[in-house]
Amino acid sequence: MTAFSIVLLAMIAAFLGMRLYSVLGKRTGHEQEPVLPRRDDRAAPAPVRLEDGDAPAAPQGTPAQSGLVYEPAAESGLRQLLAIDRNFDAGRFMEGAEAAYRMILEAFWAGERDTLRDLCDDDSYDAFVAAIEAREARGEKLDNRLVGIDSAKIVAVEAGRREARITVRYQADISAVTRDADGKLIAGSMSDAAQTDDLWTFRRAIGSDDPNWLLDEVEVA
Repeated sequence: MTAFSIVLLAMIAAFLGMRLYSVLGKRTGHEQEPVLPRRDDRAAPAPVRLEDGDAPAAPQGTPAQSGLVYEPAAESGLRQLLAIDRNFDAGRFMEGAEAAYRMILEAFWAGERDTLRDLCDDDSYDAFVAAIEAREARGEKLDNRLVGIDSAKIVAVEAGRREARITVRYQADISAVTRDADGKLIAGSMSDAAQTDDLWTFRRAIGSDDPNWLLDEVEVA
């Protein structure tokens, strides 16, 4: 990912009173543990590739009036991607993107590094591991739950000769709880779910034999 070389910032989103705030560097006191570490520069496997139609017409897999899987602003980018990769299918991509969202969140909360390694690019993985190690050093554990995904749509698509990047906007409800080593509640509540509004960007090399997309970037919408 040399074209997207960045200075990695471990920005962490925490829930307190239904508000998200970012934390960079050291933490003090008993602050709410992050739902997900964040970065402000360039972050599952997203979906597997599927067979598409022969012509790069309108993006496939988009339900009619029940709700498109992409925002209108992303349509031109999707058409460009289809012209490059005729196997791409927007509907199937979103099925995988929603599954990846859940898997990455749950792996981060549980500290499952191997799962994150399979789902993220190098920078994203390093950010997750740094947040996990900091949490473990404090002797804290997360008891978070993804209550449900209210909405998930493609909002932007960048397709070049070598790489494609797709940004998905997720709106979800998450119950976030932090406990100490003895299981005592430090912060959060399982009875009140906080609503998140995040932008996740996935990337994949054009023409790669690997059909998976990797999480490249995460930011608050």
